Amino acid sequence: MKIVVAGAAGVVGRLLLPMLTEAGHEVMGLTRSASKLKQIEQSGAAAVVADVYDRDRLSELLADYRPDVVIHQLTALSEWNLADNARIRMEGTRNLVDAALAAEVQRMIVQSISWAYEPGESVATEKDRLDEEAPLPRKISVDGVIAMERAAAEMPHSVILRYGALYGPGTFYDGDNGMFAGQVKLGKVPATDGRTSFLHIEDAARAALQALAWPAGPVNIVDDEPVEGKIWLPLYAKSLGAPEPVVQDGMNRGERGASNEKAKQQYGWTPKYPSWRDQLLRT
Repeated sequence: MKIVVAGAAGVVGRLLLPMLTEAGHEVMGLTRSASKLKQIEQSGAAAVVADVYDRDRLSELLADYRPDVVIHQLTALSEWNLADNARIRMEGTRNLVDAALAAEVQRMIVQSISWAYEPGESVATEKDRLDEEAPLPRKISVDGVIAMERAAAEMPHSVILRYGALYGPGTFYDGDNGMFAGQVKLGKVPATDGRTSFLHIEDAARAALQALAWPAGPVNIVDDEPVEGKIWLPLYAKSLGAPEPVVQDGMNRGERGASNEKAKQQYGWTPKYPSWRDQLLRT
């Protein structure tokens, strides 16, 4: 197939591109930075500079290329700016969907998140609602996710990949320079009862590749082991050589974890790293 990947140089995109080209697909990778063009080309894909906020440029590119699929891996999290990330999910997705519809693209695969569900005691499944009543500042992120998923649903066929907390090289959990790792090293992150569902970036990329053949709709892409902060955070801190975290009772809104049963049982997806213990502690 002919595939356009938006966010091709991101932590998931850079792993996904070679998977797509090795599978025989013709791929165009979009990036906002000219400095990332060589990286994209080395994966076997065509590389193009394009800003997702430039509607005319996006429309021209997709109209000329006529892809079968657009894969949306766009984020704006390098500085942990929730407003910028919400904007790219709202406005950026809107522009990408409009350009894809105008070019008569049939399929879109979208990177979403698995911690935007409404509060609940059990781990979240795709049958749970998104947290439309979320208070600020959580509301900023959730509203961005809701707008993104609704826009993508306008496509003839859209698969929404609700990823877990991404870890691996280049992520917030990277022991060398990850933002979250840095906060843990400073002792600023408490260990709570809140549950996290993790996902290695390689498993995220593999899911996007396999999603080319999946039914439309949302699906949680997380590992097999939702885990409380009181369990994983002390082990992670120890692996970083960081001080033992302060322990606090309670959990924040949205910290319920997510189930991957739909992906595994209905779609046949199996994570290469079924537990965060496999790689998160090898920083």
